[in-house]
Amino acid sequence: MKKEIVKINQLWTDIYYQLRYTHQEKITHQSIRILQVIEKENEVGIKEIATAIQVSHNTASEHIKRLLEKKYVFKSRSGKDERKVILRLTELGGQVLHRHSSLDEEKLDHLLYENMSSEERQLILNAFALMGERVNDVYTR
Repeated sequence: MKKEIVKINQLWTDIYYQLRYTHQEKITHQSIRILQVIEKENEVGIKEIATAIQVSHNTASEHIKRLLEKKYVFKSRSGKDERKVILRLTELGGQVLHRHSSLDEEKLDHLLYENMSSEERQLILNAFALMGERVNDVYTR
């Protein structure tokens, strides 16, 4: 593997480890992945969840059942096809997902505004913006 790829992965995991939220809820990694799919994709049902996390329809359905019980997701009907059930995040589900997949904003604020110059902050923003723009080229292949 290319050295740059290894280095980016190492840096990213180091950054995430240091700047992550302290988790308050007990939730599996698989459940977080499901919440991410629901948040990031458009009109997701059980079939799309099963495909995204590479499990059977029944297994995906069991995961969703637990997320419904915890009130992290709710079911609605598709605007395009009333027969199709769509999964959506509740406000609580969005908060849980944020805490388990985002950087702690207080820690990030401290890092960026107490330890970096405006030029350094701009460099970081530009690098993340560039990666964000280009990630769609890789993802859609």
